[in-house]
Amino acid sequence: MVRTIVIRTAEIDDVGKAIEELKSQLGSASSLLKNTIGIVSCHYEFVYSGMLKAVCQALPFDIVGAVSSAQSVADSHGSLLFTLMILTSDDVRFEKTLTPPLSGDPAKTIAESYSAIAAKTEEKPALLLAFAPFMPENSGDEYVNTLSRVSGGVPCFGTIVVDDTLDFTHCYVLSDGEHHREMMAVVLVYGNLQPKFYAANVSKSKIFGKSAVVTKSAGHVIMELNNRPIAEYFDGLGLQKASETGYAMTALPFFMDYNDDTPMVTRAFIGLTPERHAIFAGEVPEGSALSIASTDKDDLLLTAGEAADLFLKDIDKASGLLIYTCVGRSMMLGADQFSEIELIKEKISGRLPFMMTTSGGEFCPTKISDEKAINRFHNNSFVACLF
Repeated sequence: MVRTIVIRTAEIDDVGKAIEELKSQLGSASSLLKNTIGIVSCHYEFVYSGMLKAVCQALPFDIVGAVSSAQSVADSHGSLLFTLMILTSDDVRFEKTLTPPLSGDPAKTIAESYSAIAAKTEEKPALLLAFAPFMPENSGDEYVNTLSRVSGGVPCFGTIVVDDTLDFTHCYVLSDGEHHREMMAVVLVYGNLQPKFYAANVSKSKIFGKSAVVTKSAGHVIMELNNRPIAEYFDGLGLQKASETGYAMTALPFFMDYNDDTPMVTRAFIGLTPERHAIFAGEVPEGSALSIASTDKDDLLLTAGEAADLFLKDIDKASGLLIYTCVGRSMMLGADQFSEIELIKEKISGRLPFMMTTSGGEFCPTKISDEKAINRFHNNSFVACLF
């Protein structure tokens, strides 16, 4: 069993004040059990001010996580907030690894780092928590697929880091007070833990038009749908001009069906190559089916609320809840960027400790059997891990 404690501070510059505030929320050291890990989310200003490093030095356990553009706990939410979810247990233990830089061959690097830490025991983890760098040259699917393969299908939940700048210049994975642009942090969770997962993106009623089969693609780039250039697909939907300006397609996520009896995932359109091939923020394998949908503020809040209603049914036996929501969803909310966060806070209503933060891409299982989890990389999604 895990005990969950969530603490937070909005103090960026006064280190002593911030640590005093956090420790007062944590309570005495006796509140910590045999094994402890901290999951952090904060604005990058907490990194530059030295606050992150000072907090990590002041607390007696490993702390990993990611910079984000907004975060929430039960009694606070906002952009300039430092939030820390502490998991402590006598019968669950935590092993942390930090990969070398993921330039070059990320799959090999991740696999080697995971294998080295997993070799300490023959026991299989119950959960992987992954905090991945924002590197446009790398694929979020490759991250999660590699962890799935090397772990033998352990459920993987986590995020790709995101900040609130236009060019994503301050995206850092965080590990014990240090910040990294190209490294991934992974926590292997062992023992008596039965996590449950929930994901929401766009209502299926928002799908319009017929699905099309991906007949030619390479990674996250589609050349042909139904054996025709994808540009013709956009033209047929009246989206020729919109597809030439990626921002104009923000409200038009794509559903992708792997055609393997697993739930569909969403893919965000990024833009066109000079050859008018379509670039997406995730893999689009040949043989999968693609459908276009529309979304708006009402549907975004509806889907988040539906996911919350599902995990609320299981909340009485849970000890904590970790949520990542795509930064694209908050962009869709415009001036009401915190309305999704406020909705979740209202629904949980203090019933258990939780932390919710924005994400640049989400890792979450879509299907779990006794043998393995089917882990997926998601765009435009709201994902939750209840434990």
